[in-house]
Amino acid sequence: MTTRILADVAASITELKANPMKVAASAYGQPVAVLNRNEPAFYCVPAETYEMMMDKLEDLELLNIARERESEESISVNLDDL
Repeated sequence: MTTRILADVAASITELKANPMKVAASAYGQPVAVLNRNEPAFYCVPAETYEMMMDKLEDLELLNIARERESEESISVNLDDL
């Protein structure tokens, strides 16, 4: 079976276990596909990249909420009444 690898750098689990920091450094800040029997088992991403991905996911969730609510009826509020 053919599997798509979504990273420019790949390493085996054996290489990762032997020297994880060397594997991470070899990708120069990019994701590393970790292979088990030549199939991607998981992706290793730097902390900065992971944080950026989580921020983007949160932004997408907030955008979906905003789009769901944009058709709701608005209520006029006077700040002096609050």
